Amino acid sequence: MATFLTIVISCGVLLAFALVAFCVIKWWGLRVVGVTPVPLFTFIAILFTSGLDVGLIMFPLGEFPVYADTETAPEYGFTNPLAIEFGFWGFLIWAFYFLTSFYFCVVEPRVKFFAIPAVKILNNIVIVGTCAFTASLFLVYLPSYIPEIGDGESVVATFYVIVFCVILAAAYSSTDIKFVKVLSVGSTILFAALIALLWAYAGIGLGEMGGTMSLIGGYFANLHKFVTPINAYHEFYLFWWFAWSIMIGQFTARFVGGLRTQYLLLALLVIPSIPLAVWFTILYYYSSNDISTVGLLNGAMIIVGITFVINSLDSLIRLYSDNLSITTERFGKLPYIAGNVAVLFTLTLLFQSQWLQIQWIGAVVVAIYLACLAFILITKRREVAEIQASPPENKLDYTKISAAH
Repeated sequence: MATFLTIVISCGVLLAFALVAFCVIKWWGLRVVGVTPVPLFTFIAILFTSGLDVGLIMFPLGEFPVYADTETAPEYGFTNPLAIEFGFWGFLIWAFYFLTSFYFCVVEPRVKFFAIPAVKILNNIVIVGTCAFTASLFLVYLPSYIPEIGDGESVVATFYVIVFCVILAAAYSSTDIKFVKVLSVGSTILFAALIALLWAYAGIGLGEMGGTMSLIGGYFANLHKFVTPINAYHEFYLFWWFAWSIMIGQFTARFVGGLRTQYLLLALLVIPSIPLAVWFTILYYYSSNDISTVGLLNGAMIIVGITFVINSLDSLIRLYSDNLSITTERFGKLPYIAGNVAVLFTLTLLFQSQWLQIQWIGAVVVAIYLACLAFILITKRREVAEIQASPPENKLDYTKISAAH
């Protein structure tokens, strides 16, 4: 029997995909422009590094054996572990980010739903909570990637210090939007370098790479199975993506650089999925051939994981700080940094102790989706129906935006 949370996330996912289809059909050809548009590469880099976190680096090597054990978990038997990993991270679920980026670019300026005080407070509680969850994941997985510290399983004092320093770095980075942009592009470059390092270290030939990557076809052949939860663990992933969706869309919407609606959707589905496919293919090769990553490779993965965490956190800190007018201009840089660090580190400890769970936050986000849709249908239907362009104040500077747009 489906649990209440399973019903909630299933309805939420189906609603999101229905809204994606509606937006693409109704506003086909509309040029989507944010308040500070950037070239496509920069936008994708910001979205990719803000919308993904350390789980991308740390989860797969531990998950592949679980997905392969179909005796214990027969629900994974319909395809191969690489296809399942890709399905939990890639392609279709990036439509969530399209929906929210499009909404905050085009619809929210006319609707102002997120300006309603109660909604504003609730949304920022979600953002703060998800920031802390990201940091708690990093804390939980650190022991297995730095086994030289402690016993390789327990979270010791050193790991708390590392996470505290990461949160501190993110809070500092969030004080200036230029840091966020530079760190996003830098994180993307580091991730590409990490892929190249692991590929070269394993000596994977192009034929082996292509043969392994072809297994991802099992995802597309079973696309419908990934729409609603396969099991409780997939449900956790879907709630996780939902928890991120509104805040990432709200943050990245400002950078959308003039892609038309249908091309924005296509770009978000395809472009991030390419490096994900390559990354998971290499890790699956390591898993299938029992190639160890202990030492240099683990160290490199930790470094990239740290940049992903900082990048995710600084984007979200910047977002909720702007939303709540908690700025360095108002409070000063030192109080701003100290306050954010204190709140996030405390909540990180609560997530790490399982006192808080990401499923609860994801369920709140589903409720926000429903409330926003109801608000539009009841009070703003005409305003939304009449939308024919991005807000006029969002202007493109064609000397800066790629002609490819």
